[in-house]
Amino acid sequence: MPKLSSDDKFLDVSDYGRPFARTFVSRIQYTDITPVQVTFLFGISGLIAVYCILNGLYLTAGLFLIIKSILDAADGELARVKNRPSYTGRYLDSIFDIFLNLLVFGAVWYVTDTSLLLAALAFLSVQLQGTLYNYYYVILRHNTEGGEKTSKIMENERPNAFPVESQRTVDFLYDTYNVLYIAFDKLIYYLDQDASDAPIFPKWFMTLISIYGLGFQLLIISFMLSTGLTGFIIYFFIGYNVFLLIFIGIRKAFLR
Repeated sequence: MPKLSSDDKFLDVSDYGRPFARTFVSRIQYTDITPVQVTFLFGISGLIAVYCILNGLYLTAGLFLIIKSILDAADGELARVKNRPSYTGRYLDSIFDIFLNLLVFGAVWYVTDTSLLLAALAFLSVQLQGTLYNYYYVILRHNTEGGEKTSKIMENERPNAFPVESQRTVDFLYDTYNVLYIAFDKLIYYLDQDASDAPIFPKWFMTLISIYGLGFQLLIISFMLSTGLTGFIIYFFIGYNVFLLIFIGIRKAFLR
């Protein structure tokens, strides 16, 4: 099942890896490879990118960040074509993302003259931006017919495991996810508590919001790594926060 019906799909600039992910999945869907194993592959790709940044291999680092984005799309794609949704994959995906983001910004800080405080602020900014995108995207999926609903608008209770997974594993990953994300989730919810009661978000609005999707964020980092702009990455993502209040303001003023 796709995340959205064909009628509700919008141009998601953060999802550029989807065609490549589908090609990859078409080659492995009849094998024993599981979606969670693909999730581990994207984690490995992210770690290779971090290693390359630390060793000055910026072009290669950018390439592996793109590969990570493609594999990030592929794990969910594989789960859908095999009809094997799982909370294990959903939470593990997010847990890997936040740790890899931390390592990427830590590596960029290490190879530049930027202060550690600014690097930490950039990391927190990326997480907050991504949380806003995910918040609106999950609301859209819940408010449209046929939308995928494995992700919750607010992750405030442990879900019941699917038959293919362990409840103990789901509980552990849920608790870990909450520790890592609860502050970002609650802040975004506080800034726009009524978003879920709004009419279905128009496609143009979701396309605008998608510049905060992790795939597009990694694309920007890859571009800056590959074009000699590594020293500006941290400053860029702090400044990128300017759209946070703009997007929320548009939603509150025009989409209610």
